[in-house]
Amino acid sequence: MRSDGILTSVDVVPEYLESARGAFSKAGFAANRTRLIHGRALEVLPRLTDGAYDMVFMDAVKTEYPAYLQEALRLLRRGGIAVFNNALDAPHPDEGPLGVAAPEAAAVRDVGQLVREDERLIPLMLPVGDGLLAVIRNG
Repeated sequence: MRSDGILTSVDVVPEYLESARGAFSKAGFAANRTRLIHGRALEVLPRLTDGAYDMVFMDAVKTEYPAYLQEALRLLRRGGIAVFNNALDAPHPDEGPLGVAAPEAAAVRDVGQLVREDERLIPLMLPVGDGLLAVIRNG
């Protein structure tokens, strides 16, 4: 993180924000270098500053992932990265995420399609855990 950077976290669960506060403090982040916001991502993200972020990490309601992508692209600086957690997670473990009809799997596929179609983006799928889809904003 840049020396003047601020780590922002948005969550609907107050206990998770308090846990984050403790973790950031333990990691040595000064209180004025973190901002913890209670609320739903799609209500909070539109209020954040355009082009002011180096990284946006999404680990929330999968059916909202396509909308998160649009918000992340607005928030990121050129060269910034958006990361989607659980990009390979399947609602049914015996099936891969690409073949499942569940709304969550469909939303993850939609994000993949949006990323592939956007020439400003460089995608990278990391098969760690339940998968991370990293997207670099190149333009």
